[in-house]
Amino acid sequence: MTAQPVRPERRGPETASTTDVSPFNPSLVKAVFRDVTSMHVTKSAAWAAASVTGTVLREIIAGARTVAAEETRRKLLPRDLLSAIGRNVELEVGDKWYGHSPTFKGLTGDLYDAEGVLVPRRRRSRSRKPSAVVGAHRFEAGVKKLLRGQGVTAVPVMVRDLDGIASVFLTRLAQDAAMVVREGGIKRFGSVSLGLPEEAVSPPSLDDSVRALSVRSGDRRTIGSNDVLAAATMQLFGGNLRQRALADAREAKQAPLTD
Repeated sequence: MTAQPVRPERRGPETASTTDVSPFNPSLVKAVFRDVTSMHVTKSAAWAAASVTGTVLREIIAGARTVAAEETRRKLLPRDLLSAIGRNVELEVGDKWYGHSPTFKGLTGDLYDAEGVLVPRRRRSRSRKPSAVVGAHRFEAGVKKLLRGQGVTAVPVMVRDLDGIASVFLTRLAQDAAMVVREGGIKRFGSVSLGLPEEAVSPPSLDDSVRALSVRSGDRRTIGSNDVLAAATMQLFGGNLRQRALADAREAKQAPLTD
């Protein structure tokens, strides 16, 4: 009697590992950096930026998935994204995308005239230079991989919003990393304080690993992984998301770098 081949076990949702921290290809990340700076970007810096962006998108999708699960849905809708951001202010990243998306129409500060009539927004001419908005579609494959990893799907407009948020976030990360190189360190850390305006709020405490990023050494022509980590502290609010993103990026730095 011929032995039957053993069928492989079905695996659950994908999880991030040391060698697969982000679904965003480092070559794509380097292309985004080239859009905003002529500085050389090391391979480890590209992996760190890919990791940080992947962690941020993964957390946003997880928040939206939780909202959808309350209605026993596995397909994410734009309203799930709004609810996720509303419940967790740390997820409010890539805000420059919001003005280009119908999902965030109510959050962008519409302008009304003296009679209360909505003033239409001026149409912006298409820039010849690639931008975070123009190039947002480049992230679709990575976004869909993240969705599959959490066992959900999303309607096309939701995928487009996640594309745009990833593109804007990574573009701003690249801009800040270049600034860190030019200025020899960072002068500010991302933080958010909730409370009344008149309340005196002390600045958030920073651990030694974050403080170490405030000063850099090396030439002013190369963006390294620590420059990306420093930029991440500027883009992300203080809290769990920033800590998780930095931890994942440091793990990516130690993994074998294969482009």
